[in-house]
Amino acid sequence: SILMQRRLFLYNFRNLRKAKGRRETYLCYVVKRRDSATSCSLDFGYLRNQMGCHVEMLFLRYIAAWDLDPGRCYRITWFTSWSPCYDCAQHIASFLRSYPNLTLRIFMARLYFCEDRKAEPEGLRRLHKAGAQIAIMTFKDYFYCWNTFVENREQAFKGWEGLHENSVHLSRKLRRILLPLYEVDDLRDAFKILGL
Repeated sequence: SILMQRRLFLYNFRNLRKAKGRRETYLCYVVKRRDSATSCSLDFGYLRNQMGCHVEMLFLRYIAAWDLDPGRCYRITWFTSWSPCYDCAQHIASFLRSYPNLTLRIFMARLYFCEDRKAEPEGLRRLHKAGAQIAIMTFKDYFYCWNTFVENREQAFKGWEGLHENSVHLSRKLRRILLPLYEVDDLRDAFKILGL
């Protein structure tokens, strides 16, 4: 089926702060071609990690095989259960530089190993610098995914307890990650001066 089972979506995309046991990454995607003021949907679906290959790399291989027309503009939207690891972020950034006619938006349910002293935050910064628009999923994004990618049997999407609070928390964390490093240093200095 091109649609994801409800239980898979609800388990893997739940935006928990500590998501123990969720080792797979799922990626729902929409590919559109921009024709002047309008856009035309070309494909949609979902992927998951396969035999040691991260889902982001699977998608890049998939889209590279399309032989995209360099004279046309394309927009790809991802909804992922985890943010990309450092290596995948590097590959995605390189891919975007190779295809200047392609834009990528990534909405993430959770941040993958984005604590201090890990490489993943730097990967997200490089990905952002390469032009990817990255954000944390909100209720609106979950609602869209439920109605687009999930075999929902016409049941309405019902958010879980903590969905909004966790989205806000993760959005703040992502915003801190994406701040230019000099702004982060300025904030740290200001907090020290204030004794915080």
